[in-house]
Amino acid sequence: MSRFANRLRARRRPLLLVGAAAVSLLAAGCSGGGAGEAASTAVKGQLSVLSLGPVATWDPQRMSSAQDMAFAGRVFLRTLTAFPAGSDAAAQRAVVGDLATDAGTPDAAAKTWKFTLRSGVNWQDGSPVTCEDVRHGVSRSFAAPWASEGLNYPTAYLDIPRKADGTSVYTGPATTDKAAVAAFDKAVSCEGTTVTFRLSTPMADFNEVVASPSFAPVKESQDKGKDGTYAVFSNGPYQLQKAWDPSSGGTFTRNPKWDKGSDPVRKAQPETIRYVEGTESQTAAQQVLSDDPAHRQSVTLDSAPPAMQQHIQSDSGLRQRSVNPPSQFVDYLAPNFSQGVMRTPAVRKALALSTNRDGYIAALGGSSAATPTTSLIGPALPGHRKDATTPLAPDTGAARAALQSSGLTLPVKIRVSYRSTPTADKAMAALMNGWQDAGFAVTLQPIAKDYFTTIADTKRVSQTDVFWANWAPSWPSAGTVIQPLFDSRLNLTSEGSGRDYGRFADAGVDKEITRITGLADTGAQAEAWSKLDQSLVDRGAYVALAQRRSFFVAGTDVKGLASNEALGGFVDLATIEVTR
Repeated sequence: MSRFANRLRARRRPLLLVGAAAVSLLAAGCSGGGAGEAASTAVKGQLSVLSLGPVATWDPQRMSSAQDMAFAGRVFLRTLTAFPAGSDAAAQRAVVGDLATDAGTPDAAAKTWKFTLRSGVNWQDGSPVTCEDVRHGVSRSFAAPWASEGLNYPTAYLDIPRKADGTSVYTGPATTDKAAVAAFDKAVSCEGTTVTFRLSTPMADFNEVVASPSFAPVKESQDKGKDGTYAVFSNGPYQLQKAWDPSSGGTFTRNPKWDKGSDPVRKAQPETIRYVEGTESQTAAQQVLSDDPAHRQSVTLDSAPPAMQQHIQSDSGLRQRSVNPPSQFVDYLAPNFSQGVMRTPAVRKALALSTNRDGYIAALGGSSAATPTTSLIGPALPGHRKDATTPLAPDTGAARAALQSSGLTLPVKIRVSYRSTPTADKAMAALMNGWQDAGFAVTLQPIAKDYFTTIADTKRVSQTDVFWANWAPSWPSAGTVIQPLFDSRLNLTSEGSGRDYGRFADAGVDKEITRITGLADTGAQAEAWSKLDQSLVDRGAYVALAQRRSFFVAGTDVKGLASNEALGGFVDLATIEVTR
């Protein structure tokens, strides 16, 4: 196996986790109570954030939830670079220095990157954040349990040799293998306040990768190891007041050692931030919108259910206390390329032409819940095609003609798997109607539990013709969409399909992915991803359905409610404030 193939193999797990987070979007709309339902008394200067959770961990090298990373990165966890706040989506994607003085300096080949730490950046005990703290944090990504639970991008991208099975020879800070330690020391080195990373392949956007918590510093003397699931040792504007309660959350108070002058990203305007875990999305929205004194300083971290969104939009007062951003998740269909009728190009064309996106979106809850798209590269990503969001009505006549040209007898039988929820059942039924009008005989296969694990199993290949799925980028790059979903070297094994559920395999596409990934010019890279994406659409490698949207609401004493597309479309706490 080549070094490149090994590197891709190492990427599989974190990329899958990002996609798995999308599961919660189809579950939106459930009701019921949790720990967050308990009445609270408003505290002057305190922002309350309401979330169902659960937060799996606050350990930076174990984090994988985009929502949790968005919260931690604005409250207590600073990284070498960060995505700025603000109302301009393009500006949000322009990565800036956070712990580092700037967004980093690559060499001519984009294989070596240097970042110099700012002065005046301290831990909550007053000690400075050092280059060795960065090295220690990165080293943890190679050890258990961090290597299997977190976004192990250091393992994927750093120039450290691998074993025959694709795993790294370096296994974390506790290893005694001198050769492995030397390999890590070469890949991640310190000279004063400057940390240097040496990569296995060129990466023009590596400065965006280091904005992830897997590259966050960890002070070795404060490293709780496997027991530090919820330990928080802050270098940001807030610190955890008491031990985190996994059932109810915790309160973050001002970190007196945080220097506002050393932080170009966070305004940190609330005096305290109370994280209330265990609040169902419907309950949270109801509490905030009711405008009772206990929740006037609250904001929801989960999207309000579609049924409530229409009510909010119809009320000008409520609408002013809400934001409705793209969530970055795109729903799509993956035809089965390995066997069955979807191997025939005309059948895939007929499927795409008869797909009723408007009906699908109406069933999801309308325009506030999702918008139609024909591409997996969303508007927040460089390389997005403007025509991808142009409304495209189904063409049943052209679809039937394509199906008739396939040589197959109509109706053509197809089996479609999807993750079952009450909302999804209605949305897939809307799609089925259009497909049947075109000449398909459709059998829907709802799967309620372990959906992505189930459809990735090779046993499923002979049982399904079309797979529903969704995906979101790991950072603002189309490469974090195309590569994890369609690179056969990354996904396809005898044990499973990875995220390439339709088992699409093309050596030419794999080769082009390698070429694009190595481009040093980000503009040229974005254009190349766009062209490759269009070719995948033209071949029917996938059928995009909808760009999901979120709906967050805030109390009347909350100002500056905003989302950030570079943070996955979640609420941005960098500039939010409470007025009393």
